[in-house]
Amino acid sequence: MNPTNPINPRFRLPLTVTDQMGRRVAVPFPPRRIVSLVPSQTELLFDLGLGEKVVGVTKFCIHPAEARTKTTVIGGTKNFDFEKIVALKPDLIIGNKEENYQAGIDQLAANYPVWLSDISNLTEALDMIRRVGFVAGAKERAEAMAAEIDASFAALATGETTVSAAYFIWRKPYMGAATGTFIDDMLRRAGFTNVFAGQARYPEITAEQLAAAAPRRILLSSEPYPFSEKHIAEFQAICPTAKIEIVDGELFSWYGSRLLKSAAYLSQLR
Repeated sequence: MNPTNPINPRFRLPLTVTDQMGRRVAVPFPPRRIVSLVPSQTELLFDLGLGEKVVGVTKFCIHPAEARTKTTVIGGTKNFDFEKIVALKPDLIIGNKEENYQAGIDQLAANYPVWLSDISNLTEALDMIRRVGFVAGAKERAEAMAAEIDASFAALATGETTVSAAYFIWRKPYMGAATGTFIDDMLRRAGFTNVFAGQARYPEITAEQLAAAAPRRILLSSEPYPFSEKHIAEFQAICPTAKIEIVDGELFSWYGSRLLKSAAYLSQLR
């Protein structure tokens, strides 16, 4: 891969910024051709009014619907089509530490400005929104959006009583969301106590472990595993007294502009 250097100082001087990984990234400002490698950040760019600058997205970038119809799909979040990316001649690529893969990011960063987010809680998500807005040329819109999201969560008072809960993202094997995840932070803000808080990230959970934890609520996410009503009986057999329901995984785990809807959803769920 021998792409032309995307930074052309005759037209735009590079703006050097720091991403959430602490990496220094020189971006031609304002960027004109953006490739987004993360669904929630793709939606954010469009909601910031930057859709016309987005030239490439992943096959998982389903919001807004036009994201995949008006741009080039460059593969998945963990298997990039490098030839397609080269053809797009991006001057900014936006990715994420967890959702993308290190080898692919390293290969892209050798030739293009790659800005990475690293998010495990709401504070970091708001920081990402502000920083992406700044580097992509929509600073004021991003500041306003972050402030609105922050206010909506500030109004989400949890009270003194919390409810024990288990949140599942996968089946066969069962996998839950534990400490260090964005979902865990959302659970806490919604007034839930994560019964798997003693574990890290996304542990495998056995039926025996779930029964022993005895959560009052079991939340089955609509993504990445497509839990549906047919799976409720399966969990009910393990925890007969728990309330089990399907929840909107996007409103629990997408850390971009979809957070504008999350606080109201969490309040209703609680």
